Amino acid sequence: MAAPRIVIVGGGSGGDEECVKMEDSPMSKKSKMESRYPIKTGEVVVATAVFAVFVFGLFFIFWRMPAAQYGQIKLPRTISDLRILKENLAMYASDHPTQFIVGYCSTYIFMQTFMIPGTIFMSLLAGALFGVFKGLLLVVFNATAGASSCYFLSKLIGRPIVNWLWPEKLRFFQGEIAKRREKLLNYMLFLRVTPTLPNLFINLASPIVDIPFHVFFLATVVGLVPASFITVRAGLALGELKSVKDLYDFKTLAVLFLIGAVIIIPTVLKRKRTYE
Repeated sequence: MAAPRIVIVGGGSGGDEECVKMEDSPMSKKSKMESRYPIKTGEVVVATAVFAVFVFGLFFIFWRMPAAQYGQIKLPRTISDLRILKENLAMYASDHPTQFIVGYCSTYIFMQTFMIPGTIFMSLLAGALFGVFKGLLLVVFNATAGASSCYFLSKLIGRPIVNWLWPEKLRFFQGEIAKRREKLLNYMLFLRVTPTLPNLFINLASPIVDIPFHVFFLATVVGLVPASFITVRAGLALGELKSVKDLYDFKTLAVLFLIGAVIIIPTVLKRKRTYE
């Protein structure tokens, strides 16, 4: 009589091989690529096309402007750079005011749309060259136009970027917006006036959490006035300013939060009545 045949099935190495095969499968590779690079090819094409249109328009504007010593003009990164730029541009702005304002506005809106750092220096420059009233109008106009342009750009391609960069902050923002739908303008004004959330994040996240554009626009126009006034006014005393950090000391931040508190009070009171 033949001995019984015992078959031992090994689960270790075979399971590992199956896992390796699954990890090497096309679907797994695609999933990894999507998590690492959340923007799709079509979205990249759209973003590139929009960027190209802006760059071409900016180039055309500067090409049509009267000649200047462009070698001495660069985007400022420090207060020292800004002082030098102010000296180089003061005469040009005086001789060609219309062309200069068109160039200034187009540069500001371009930077704001594509989240290029340095718009605070542009705001200081407006105060240094044009004074408080005219400078404030320019800054609020450009900041609002740039933020609106960024809003619509984010509506096209922003969702994967914001989900990738700030997932927790986006969930928090979405929850806060959901709780304040009835007094959404007040809450958006509060965010614009106070440095509770960065303006860059607000511009990108607003269309993703379904904030209507008219609410976004009104909150931006009105809410940016206090901080813009502080920055433009500081531009008048550019020689005394040592760092951008000097703009927002404790006293300034306290005033901004006080204004924000006054704005948000109707929302808080309405919520209190609802719970009662």
